[in-house]
Amino acid sequence: MLSAKEFSLRDKFGTYNGMEVVSVAKGTAVARFEVKSQHKNGLGTVHGGALFTLADLAFAAASNCADDMVVSIHAGMSFAKACTEGILTAEARELTRSSKLVNYEAKVCNEAGDIVAIFQGTGYIKNKTAERKS
Repeated sequence: MLSAKEFSLRDKFGTYNGMEVVSVAKGTAVARFEVKSQHKNGLGTVHGGALFTLADLAFAAASNCADDMVVSIHAGMSFAKACTEGILTAEARELTRSSKLVNYEAKVCNEAGDIVAIFQGTGYIKNKTAERKS
């Protein structure tokens, strides 16, 4: 199983955007980032793409923490509250798992614990013994 730090370093897009996986266990993971100017949209609030990336990073870490190689086949997000600063955290948790499919939910929260967005993702288990590439 990859550690949170190892997973963060492998995810180049998340790293480029200042995001990190802070914890990972079977079927669950937490990722976070501190809001900076590059995360904001034209209205001065955190861009939906940044929120989606954070939740997707937590989903990826949680679903790939074991020996399975899971790729996303569907994902969506509902936005609940705008934010402009602070540290945002996404916690992903497994809802269902079959021999080939997994379903996850990730809640993105601000430092006060308010839900900013809710992510739903479905993943396909490609190969339980596949080698991961760096």
